[in-house]
Amino acid sequence: MLWDRSQDELAQRIWDGERIDASDAMRLYRLPLEELGLLAHRRRQLAKERDYDGQGNRVVTYHIDRNINYTNVCNVACKFCAFFRISKAPDAYVITWEELDRKIEETLAAGGRQILLQGGHHPTLPLSWYLEMLSHIKNRFPEVNVHGFSPPEFIHFRDLFQMPVEEILRQFREAGLGSIPGGGAEILVDRVRKQVSPRKATAGEWIEVMDTAHRLGFISSATMMFGHVETVEDRLEHLERLRQQQDKTHGFTAFIAWTFQSANTRLRSSTAGAQDYLRTQALSRIYLDNFANVQSSWVTQGPDIGQVGLQFGANDLGSIMIEENVVSQAGASFHMEVADMQRLIRDLGYEPRERDQWYRLVSA
Repeated sequence: MLWDRSQDELAQRIWDGERIDASDAMRLYRLPLEELGLLAHRRRQLAKERDYDGQGNRVVTYHIDRNINYTNVCNVACKFCAFFRISKAPDAYVITWEELDRKIEETLAAGGRQILLQGGHHPTLPLSWYLEMLSHIKNRFPEVNVHGFSPPEFIHFRDLFQMPVEEILRQFREAGLGSIPGGGAEILVDRVRKQVSPRKATAGEWIEVMDTAHRLGFISSATMMFGHVETVEDRLEHLERLRQQQDKTHGFTAFIAWTFQSANTRLRSSTAGAQDYLRTQALSRIYLDNFANVQSSWVTQGPDIGQVGLQFGANDLGSIMIEENVVSQAGASFHMEVADMQRLIRDLGYEPRERDQWYRLVSA
């Protein structure tokens, strides 16, 4: 159906691509889901109409990579995490170079060109260990992009190594770090963070790391993990922080939201359902008017809702994720192959295209 723009001044502004504020967003949040989805889809069209030689609205992108968690030892004990272990736990580990090589070789064999490298906040690994790991990957697998280390990890490194974040980022880049994931954002509201991850980086520190990284030339993604103790107003504050940072540096390539998974965690909260997920993703696409790309999260919602998300503002279906350990240990168990992802995209009339972390299309 076509939206009757004359009926609603706010809808008219959204249709025309104008910026909205938090009060506008609260009005949108109360709209019937299908109407909000239509407006988000319009904003997706405006965001992508000039991309890929004018074919951006015909294309839905995807990625092939592998999540490699270099250690599960962590001293911040977030309440929503089922992955971390204390250093004395019988299943605590630090990855060996042999295991790292095997995982990367398997990724390359599956067509992947990137690894997502993250770990717990290990209390004793020295700076030299991280630099050696990055150099090892760069020297042995120069074709692989290392998308690694979330902002809270860099705050942990700052405190552990007593070094400025900027200097750590410079050394990591020289050793082989290519881009930075947006993990550890959860909700960028300190009241919420004190409830779910009180020993982790503050909202301001998360933004500070991203600001520094962008100024140094790194690109990064931005994320939100929602559906636990936060309010809708908290979600909007999170989006406002991201939008302000993107206005400053334009370093975020994409926004990715997913829902809290409660199994095996210490955080007692009901999880958000598919409708809340779609509503929040649609609202994010409209609010984040300076983000070119929004990714639909099939990992927590499943392939079917991930596909529906492509009609609620998303233009990217994410990665097949050859390996994923953190969310899966909290209860998510969905898996997809490249053929599955391509079929979901084609079924909606789009052209599936593989892309890299910079959202450049990979040759067919």
